[in-house]
Amino acid sequence: MAKNHRDKIVEALLALLAEKPFETIGLAAVAEKAGVSLADMRGEFGSTFDMVAAFVRETDRKVLAGESEDAEETPRDRLFDVLMRRFETLHPHREAIRSLVRSAERHPRFALALNRLAVRSQQWMLAAAGIDASGLIGGLRAQALALLFARVMRVWLDDDDPGLARTMAELDRDLATGARFANLLDDLYRLAPRCPPRRRRSRGADPHRAGPSEPETMRA
Repeated sequence: MAKNHRDKIVEALLALLAEKPFETIGLAAVAEKAGVSLADMRGEFGSTFDMVAAFVRETDRKVLAGESEDAEETPRDRLFDVLMRRFETLHPHREAIRSLVRSAERHPRFALALNRLAVRSQQWMLAAAGIDASGLIGGLRAQALALLFARVMRVWLDDDDPGLARTMAELDRDLATGARFANLLDDLYRLAPRCPPRRRRSRGADPHRAGPSEPETMRA
């Protein structure tokens, strides 16, 4: 099956990342490496970071396509399987990812941008494991999992065992710790007092006039 321009461009960026830092890679260099014109590349992407985002989305898709459900597995076991499948999917691009990690260490703003991509991806990974990733608590779970995955990734980057034994052991330990934290987080969320919804000010109301619920000390 012939590769389209989009696939060629993302592969070109990954190849360049294995050779040099992200911040030194220009659009023209990616276009030349991919064998496409700048006009064609602009039709697909707005920036080199958009290409990174496309790579992350494609990784998500491949991991989710390999999803297998086992009713007897615990959520933690399912999540372990999903994340190991992600590491296996990323394996051919390990040097490109190592380059991205190094750039993130040097540039905090770039690190924050990558974190946003990672949190979005981990929401899908949680869903694949049958774990709720919606609402405030789901967002916190996704952020915690993104940080956990980044931590284990540092082990994976130097794990030369074909079976990824070190990566599996680190992931298992971190998920055990994370599970205890998640249970505590759920308990705190259930116990937290719910704030009443704020009243909407009626149109035309004087913004300087105290409302009926304000204490006397706040009135003019």
